[in-house]
Amino acid sequence: MAQEGSATGIVKIAPPSHQRVVSLDQFRGYTVAGMFFVNFLGGFAVIPAVFQHHGTYCSLADTIMPQFFFAVGFAYRLTFLRGLEKNGIGKTYRHALNRNLGLILLGVILYHLDGGADHFAQLKELGVSGFLRTAFRTEIYQALVHIGLTGLWILPVIALAPWVRMTFMTASAGIHIALSYWFYFDWGGRGGMIDGGPLGFLSWTIPMITGSFAYDLMFSRGPRKALAPIIAWAVVLMGISYGISCLNAVSHVLHGDVVGEGIRRWLVAPPFVPPTQPTDMWNMNQLAGSVSYMTFGAGFSLFLYAIFVILCDIVSFRLGVFRTFGSNALAAYLIHDPVLLAVSPWVPHDSPLWYAALGFGIFFGLTWFFVRYLERRGIYLRL
Repeated sequence: MAQEGSATGIVKIAPPSHQRVVSLDQFRGYTVAGMFFVNFLGGFAVIPAVFQHHGTYCSLADTIMPQFFFAVGFAYRLTFLRGLEKNGIGKTYRHALNRNLGLILLGVILYHLDGGADHFAQLKELGVSGFLRTAFRTEIYQALVHIGLTGLWILPVIALAPWVRMTFMTASAGIHIALSYWFYFDWGGRGGMIDGGPLGFLSWTIPMITGSFAYDLMFSRGPRKALAPIIAWAVVLMGISYGISCLNAVSHVLHGDVVGEGIRRWLVAPPFVPPTQPTDMWNMNQLAGSVSYMTFGAGFSLFLYAIFVILCDIVSFRLGVFRTFGSNALAAYLIHDPVLLAVSPWVPHDSPLWYAALGFGIFFGLTWFFVRYLERRGIYLRL
């Protein structure tokens, strides 16, 4: 694929408009299936801790959401560059703006605002400022809203050169760390923050822009030549994330609260292992949307995506269920929640493994049936 530069800094590496990226569809389908697994089975007593959310360390369950942002970043750059070639700058930017605003609005409707009022007098007592502080604190900041906010945040740089996006990503991470140290981590903890809260877009920038880098590698080098740098960057990012998380141990040493001896006192538990030190802003923490967590999520997503490049783009492996979910991910996301609500009340969280697996199979099968129905009729939900 040809690469072109311009005085505006826009770097164009766009595939033909009819070409789909099989590895991306399969990776995204795997991520959707992983979300289903975690959302249904994550609270069951018989499920190992590594498949559950904890809010104190990064489990395998916590890697799912960054994978969505990675896939969104990959597709965002792909469709944006195609739009620039086909429709020009103005129309392409307007489409991206409307899409991200649409995702935010859809998310607000799905997730609802915090709080409420039983009487009009309560609304009057709250006032405008009280309403804004109460209603927009926690609940709406989930997947679709975060994708929309992060998409808006990186919109000015999504078409620009890699060094510009890298600088923007690093600056966003630095701002998140500074604000977390100043007040945001404590403020969010007191309010029950989820998925990074209202400023989460700063750190969700990391996996989304990382996805745009993966796109560049794939369409400038091709799958075989892109594989080595994708894996190398995956290792680098996961190493950086662990280094950042070790600042948790450093802070405990500096304050005289030492855990372990020798070199171990300067280190923290690796990903997927419960921590030995109290949690702070440096831990890999999905609830806080910490920079270490997002960086690890980005690196882990790159590593997994490399596997799908090998399987799908080099070996030509395909899995129908991943194709169905991956090519219609928004529909799968919207459908799975009501199906889950219909099935889960009859599958108690203390169920034995066989019954939990049966309930999951029914939930998964019904969701697949509805999404497959849409696929067979050529109905795809896009924003």
